[in-house]
Amino acid sequence: MLKSIKSTCAATAFALAGTVSHAATIVEIAASDGRFETLVAAVQAAGLADTLSGPGPFTVFAPVDAAFAALPAGTVETLLKPENGDQLTNVLLYHVDEGKIMSGDIPAGTTAITPLAADQVLCVTAGNDGVTVGDSTGQMAKVIIADIEADNGVIHVVDTVLLPGAEKNC
Repeated sequence: MLKSIKSTCAATAFALAGTVSHAATIVEIAASDGRFETLVAAVQAAGLADTLSGPGPFTVFAPVDAAFAALPAGTVETLLKPENGDQLTNVLLYHVDEGKIMSGDIPAGTTAITPLAADQVLCVTAGNDGVTVGDSTGQMAKVIIADIEADNGVIHVVDTVLLPGAEKNC
């Protein structure tokens, strides 16, 4: 009986060790978390799932579903139309930085980062009230959950969809 229990424990430990050694990618984490259904649908519609599942590393400022719902009526539906694929891709890549930026790596004050969206800037501000991200339209998103680590980078959950615009500096 004791030998059987030891064998079962060893098998369980081996199975858990195999599970622990493979963390999820950014896309897998977002897809398994019910707060990112709109983001995941948009990533799939834009054909970016493979890219964001790649080796990276990436930092993703991931808007929750409520952030997409707060956009003007019809915005999400318009972006998801096939003829607006380039615009959708640009909006999504505006939320992604090449490299892994943990919240502790962000210096106090405002830092400009260049997301994967062409010719755009995000203004990341670290202060006593946490981290905020300003987009090129002057809108601010608050990081509501920081440092969700993935195999290929990190996710910072934000409460606002960031939109590219005309402003190119912080």
